[in-house]
Amino acid sequence: MDSAAIVGVGMTAIEKNKIRDGFADMVWEAVNLALADAGMTIDDIDNVVTTSNDFWDGRTISCMAVSDASGAREKNVSCVEGDGTFGAFYGLARILSGSYGTTLVTAHSKGSESVSSLITNAAFDPIYQRAIGMDMVSACAMQANAYMHRTGTTPEQLARVSVKNHGNARHNPKAQLPMAITVEEVLASEMICDPLHKLDCSPVSDGCCAMIIAAKDRVGTASKPPVWIKGAAFCTDAFHLGDRDLSRAAALTRAAKKAFDMAGITDPATQVHVAELYDAFTYQELMWLEAMGLCADNQAGHLLEAGVFDIDGTLPVNASGGLMSGHPVIAAGLIRMAEVVRQLRGEAGGAQAKDPTVGVAQGVNGLCGQSHCVWVLSAES
Repeated sequence: MDSAAIVGVGMTAIEKNKIRDGFADMVWEAVNLALADAGMTIDDIDNVVTTSNDFWDGRTISCMAVSDASGAREKNVSCVEGDGTFGAFYGLARILSGSYGTTLVTAHSKGSESVSSLITNAAFDPIYQRAIGMDMVSACAMQANAYMHRTGTTPEQLARVSVKNHGNARHNPKAQLPMAITVEEVLASEMICDPLHKLDCSPVSDGCCAMIIAAKDRVGTASKPPVWIKGAAFCTDAFHLGDRDLSRAAALTRAAKKAFDMAGITDPATQVHVAELYDAFTYQELMWLEAMGLCADNQAGHLLEAGVFDIDGTLPVNASGGLMSGHPVIAAGLIRMAEVVRQLRGEAGGAQAKDPTVGVAQGVNGLCGQSHCVWVLSAES
């Protein structure tokens, strides 16, 4: 698939609390950055897709709060409720339909104005699980234990994900938590829910991302080289945690295979040059790598220790700092896509991988990775 490309990206800084910015302020900033990046004006945009969530925004029909700021006046506008990668997928579908030549996609979140434990508790089954106080952190702690038990992954290997990604964030001026930390410091940080320490968990964050997708016959109007969409797919697993093998991510495996097949990739571990994955918790980076076939099962922790996933490694993973260094929930996946775009353009500064031409980005919806959306992007048409 090479009939659409990403031609503009814009991101706000990711911060603990954007106290002076509301939803519309963040979106306005990101949209104008994306338009400037593409060398376009809002008149060059045919339609708009906003990505938001009523629970995280604290209001119904949350998309209405950002439609004007997204430049949707007198344009077709729709909302996707979930991660930004799913919003981008809808935007891509609109391009491939032939009805539109350009689509602007936005995704925003203000975790500082939310109570994540209450919000994610509401995602559980209301009869059996919600009343016992389950939330995303406790559920993911269960998944981490299941994954570690099956694969033999150690707490020290999880901690190395945090060390790597917080360290990578020092090269990203928009990251929330650039830090030089050690494995020992991660393991000594507060235990949030066994086996997850505080530094195994991504922070509460505010931020927004915007992206412009263009049809093949419109990419020439942009000012920068296009980043071509070679494959995109998503898949969803069972809702009830007991109906899944939590130590594996079957939905991600299926989504990744479909996206790689579209892109003509038969050996992801060697044919993908850079990856931005949804590392809401340290174990997830390792688990997702294995599920996507970017490394062999049970081997992610060992390859991490060998430096394979470092910025100067053979497969840099979350060179931007990932979600460990800033996690605006709804925008997180779209930011992963934008970071891959920056890598393939050679614009990642100190986080730049060596001459990447193919990158993969991932977004997640739901408890313990219930739904996954995978994108394969290329600098070459």
